[in-house]
Amino acid sequence: MIIGIISDTHDRIPFIIKAVEKLNAEKVDLVLHCGDYCAPFAVAPFKNLTAKMIGVYGNNDAEKELLRNAFLSIGKEVKGSFTKLDINGFKIAMLHGENEDLLDAIIECGFFNLVVYGHTHKVDISEVRKTLVVNPGEICGYLTGESSLALFNIEGKSVNIIKL
Repeated sequence: MIIGIISDTHDRIPFIIKAVEKLNAEKVDLVLHCGDYCAPFAVAPFKNLTAKMIGVYGNNDAEKELLRNAFLSIGKEVKGSFTKLDINGFKIAMLHGENEDLLDAIIECGFFNLVVYGHTHKVDISEVRKTLVVNPGEICGYLTGESSLALFNIEGKSVNIIKL
């Protein structure tokens, strides 16, 4: 199973379109969005995403109810500020990550095999004990000048960062 991990799209429609095209080309099975969509109009390009998508809110997502409804209308879902998934016993935590103490506690608790987050706009792949930690960077490219996403192979437990 291949999981696409994205974050910090920040209304940047052309970059969202590129990300969706790449995720479709890679035939990912699931996409995790770590938040900061920003406005509901930025949901439209995700309609073309063929994989299931689950997201969480970020600190710049003010219109939460409108975002949730926009995603529901295209068959995607936003689960609040935190969600956890269990894929055949592989436990994943997803949050935006603006609260560093909370992020650290989730990583350090040792319950999750994978913790995915955004917020910093910087790529991070690290391991804390047996927990793999992934920040895919930013789709929008505003802070780093680079648009990136991550592909995670759940069977091989490998992560690749893709520059768009």
